[in-house]
Amino acid sequence: MTDGASSIGKRVATEAKAPAARVSLGRWLLQNIVWLWLLGLIVIFGLFNPYFFTLNNMQNIMVQATVLGLLALGISLPLLVAEIDLSITANMGFSSVIGAIAIGYGVPWWGGMLLGVGTGALVGVFNGLCVTRLRMVSLIETLAMMIILQGALLAITEGNTISNMPDAYIWIGQATVATWPVMPLVAVAAMVAVAIMLRRTVLGRSIYAVGGNAAASAAAGIRVNRIKVIAFTLSGLLAGVAGYMLAAWQIAITSNQGDGFMLYSIAAPIIGGVSVFGGRGSVLGVLGGVLLLTVIQAGLAVVSFPSFYVGMIGGLMIFVAVAIDAIRVRVSASR
Repeated sequence: MTDGASSIGKRVATEAKAPAARVSLGRWLLQNIVWLWLLGLIVIFGLFNPYFFTLNNMQNIMVQATVLGLLALGISLPLLVAEIDLSITANMGFSSVIGAIAIGYGVPWWGGMLLGVGTGALVGVFNGLCVTRLRMVSLIETLAMMIILQGALLAITEGNTISNMPDAYIWIGQATVATWPVMPLVAVAAMVAVAIMLRRTVLGRSIYAVGGNAAASAAAGIRVNRIKVIAFTLSGLLAGVAGYMLAAWQIAITSNQGDGFMLYSIAAPIIGGVSVFGGRGSVLGVLGGVLLLTVIQAGLAVVSFPSFYVGMIGGLMIFVAVAIDAIRVRVSASR
């Protein structure tokens, strides 16, 4: 009798554990889907064309991911505080042309670089102040700023391409060490710095807190407006760095510099798990999203996929990413 009851109890316990294990596995898959997705695409593209696995192609992917990585990292910071910065790619182009023009007027290359990066940060400060002090909706304010900066870039360049930049200015975009490009190291350094800031500092914890619940954060003594301004400032700073990297890589600044990055710079952090509702996300996830989109672009080129479908696929990636993010939110709420 006792043995029978014990056997039934064990069977019930085992059956209860099975659903819990399935739920845990589902949550793990949701949290790591970007890396599984990335691994699957690498295998598929490699099977279609063995060139995809070559060292030269891997290096090209790293270089292509540098600018996108900086932009995605920058846009993820306002997202973490439940805001958005649509002006980041226009800021990238505008800040880079400011630095290039300064060099043309006799400023040393490093001065032009710092001026460009500083301009990007100032645009970020302005966005943050408009959102916090004037209570402007970040979606609309940064959209207006994007249009302003795009127009300013076109007016400054007069539709021409600026290419007379000194060798020292473009060095980082062309330099290699033992055949490995130096440029991606900038993105790696930026991601490590932001990861440490988010996980190991009071500022980072405050960013997550504000994005999770701004009212509760304010009640706890966190200066919500200051945190949001800092998030937008860092976003602008990273846009300035990305602008410098893109100019050094292309050895030119065009009148529509950075326009093609908008779609992917928003998609990458969302695909990587940065919530559009704020308060959730990691730098590792952003990296995964950046690598995934870069691999898709590079892979489609390697397998000679028609280029006019690439934009559609990018949009599909955003759609899937937002759907996955919504599922993540529901799963987290059910815990």
